[in-house]
Amino acid sequence: MNNNRLQILNNARRVVIKAGSGVLTGRSGLNATTVKAISRGISALMDRGLEVIYVSSGAMAAGEKKLGLSMRPTALPQRQAVAATGQAGLMMEYEKAFGRFGRKVAQILLTSDDLTNRKRYLNARNTINTLLSWKVVPIINENDTVATEEIKLGDNDNLAAMITLLMDADILINLTDIDGLYDMDPRRDNTARRLDYVSTVSLKLEQAAGEIPGPLGRGGMLSKVKAAKKLMAAGVPMIIANGLNRNILFDLFEGIETGTFFEPKPHKMSCRKRWIAFSVKAKGEIMVDEGAAVAVTDRGKSLLSSGITAVKGDFDVGSPVTVKDRAGKVIATGLVNYSAKDIRSIMGLKSGQIENKLGYKHYDEIIHRNNLVLC
Repeated sequence: MNNNRLQILNNARRVVIKAGSGVLTGRSGLNATTVKAISRGISALMDRGLEVIYVSSGAMAAGEKKLGLSMRPTALPQRQAVAATGQAGLMMEYEKAFGRFGRKVAQILLTSDDLTNRKRYLNARNTINTLLSWKVVPIINENDTVATEEIKLGDNDNLAAMITLLMDADILINLTDIDGLYDMDPRRDNTARRLDYVSTVSLKLEQAAGEIPGPLGRGGMLSKVKAAKKLMAAGVPMIIANGLNRNILFDLFEGIETGTFFEPKPHKMSCRKRWIAFSVKAKGEIMVDEGAAVAVTDRGKSLLSSGITAVKGDFDVGSPVTVKDRAGKVIATGLVNYSAKDIRSIMGLKSGQIENKLGYKHYDEIIHRNNLVLC
């Protein structure tokens, strides 16, 4: 086994586990056997002293089966109704399954608004931390019953990655219906080779993953690889493994080399920088000259008004924006200390000239380096 993988698993204290629809749903609805197996594995990890956060798909798929639908509806109100129908049965199964091991569960339904708004983001984190301190298993899903396209998180692979970052977890274990990431679809080609270890998510790897679909969920393998890429950049590892293996969680933590391990960057981002980089949606753009781009990307400096050449969008103080170089490449994301209107007035000026131009100067920096994340 990769030594770093073994060390991470041995040292993990907080784990996020995600199970996809292909794992949780059978021909006649929820796969009760798998639900019980995952509940048993999570309970065993908690008995070892680990904190476990569980992201569960299956509500939409369970609702389709329960209602006898042959395909997923396309109209938003119908999809929301299907999710509401399936969510009730999903939680009932978890109540029963975890209850066998003396564990209590709590349901948390989120939309992207809950993670992009800093106050709600922190409230969600505090709630989950409280549940963990009470030894209650937080079971998290996207709130499909109210989510519109504008506030959707996309899929539960992305949600699981966001929760991993939100809760400063040590690793994400993403359970799917195949043994890991392959260089091609193993269900169609018996020469497909499983990748035991991934240190870099290349375009070629993403293309290969895009050809391995998921039968029930929204994501498929590509969304799992994108989630891994996000986590790796933040300094957090991820494993894709087969959730249909009833002992998969035991195997992983006993050191059996199964699944695909995604190696993280050596240094973790701070929680605040993770939020800036991966949770917030940019409200505008700031274009900078070559000198400012080098100062930000190569020298770790804050962004000053003197290097700004253009501003797009209408945003307020504290808003997230993207920073682009002269070629139009996004080099960073950050939170601004001045509004778009004021930045347009002072762009190109030195910091010492800001007060004369605006009549005030709260900060020398347009974006302080502590609120700036490189892309």
